[in-house]
Amino acid sequence: MKHGRRSFLSAGLGASAASLALSRCSSPTGRPDSPAPEDRYRILDEARRQPVLKKGFFPDPVIIETVELLTLDRHFLCRVRSRDGAEGISVAHGGMRTLFPIFLNNVQPFFLGKDARELDRILERVLVYHFNFRYEGIALGIPLATIEFAVLDMLGRIAGRPVAELIGEIHHPEVAVYIATEWREKPVEESIELIKNEVARYDAKALKIKVGGLMFMTADMDAKGPPGRTEKIVPLVRKTFGDEWALYADSNGFYSVPEAVRVGRLLEEYDYRYFEEPVKFDHLEEIKQVADALTLPVANGEQDHSFYGFRWLLAHDGLDIVQPDNYYFGGMIRSMKVARMAAAFGKKIVPHMSGGGLGYVYNIQFVSACPNAGEHHEFKGYRTHVKFECKTSPLRIVNGKIKVPAGPGLGVDLDPDWVARHRAVKL
Repeated sequence: MKHGRRSFLSAGLGASAASLALSRCSSPTGRPDSPAPEDRYRILDEARRQPVLKKGFFPDPVIIETVELLTLDRHFLCRVRSRDGAEGISVAHGGMRTLFPIFLNNVQPFFLGKDARELDRILERVLVYHFNFRYEGIALGIPLATIEFAVLDMLGRIAGRPVAELIGEIHHPEVAVYIATEWREKPVEESIELIKNEVARYDAKALKIKVGGLMFMTADMDAKGPPGRTEKIVPLVRKTFGDEWALYADSNGFYSVPEAVRVGRLLEEYDYRYFEEPVKFDHLEEIKQVADALTLPVANGEQDHSFYGFRWLLAHDGLDIVQPDNYYFGGMIRSMKVARMAAAFGKKIVPHMSGGGLGYVYNIQFVSACPNAGEHHEFKGYRTHVKFECKTSPLRIVNGKIKVPAGPGLGVDLDPDWVARHRAVKL
């Protein structure tokens, strides 16, 4: 089966959602004829405005008393406590090594004394505190997400429910994953062996490869990447793994539009499922140009922090899969708003997973609450420095899927002795 834009759109969606989405399309590539752009913006804005956190679980105020950034061996945790003694902890992204001053100066103070039930509103207002909008991007997203995760963990423990139930319904108690691979700088034959060795460690039938080069690998932004490498590895991966494997490709924004279209057609020929970041992530019109030229679904958004890039691309049918990163984008509530915007037009969400000590756990917790989640989701291995246990899931891939933790909060318990070894970060 060829996986074009229309088949990707309908696969896995409810019948009514797929029908609604396809009713807006009349051309063979799935281009929308209606509604008008201004009406599409209105629909998207309405989806974004809807509150995410279910305040009904919390009849009484949950006042945030303390927000601490803790460190051990150049890794970071965030611990929040309420005035009534409830506690939540999150594991920070590795980028906190650079961004901790923004956490301490620009984000932490704003949360103190706030009612955690108003988390949707807090996440909006913090952007204007100390002119934080000037830092929008990963620099603000990682500190903001780190606190949000800890607050959600605390709220989940108060309510006795997993975070997924605080921000949505459980649509996917198990989440199917793809194995993310790298090695674009290696010769093709060596890359194939490395990919084979990596995927052999897991019970999965889906993987993502890198195509093209990285921007720092060449001074010529219109370069085609290592000569002939993409043309060789795309068919060879398909031949190596067979037709039953779901394959995805990511260029990390490397290509110009003509090159992205050329490579996209090669991916179409070998039945890859989507093309991630074919051109630079913030070149919105160019992303749409690539999507218009291909039947292959286009994915984008891992480096975004603004709703407006997603808004423009969805309003103009410039992509098929939204990919906010829960850390980079500033947390699960903001990412859920993007998921809802995508769902309004029958599009899917496959959130990017940038890492963090428990990144894959947080990612599947979020995905489980998305009715329009894609078929497979990013997995980069079990390696972590975090000392923890999960009582409700083995967190292992079985038949291509990981069971989502069902315990309260983020669903994992950090080793208290290990946490106690951390020390508070101060400026």
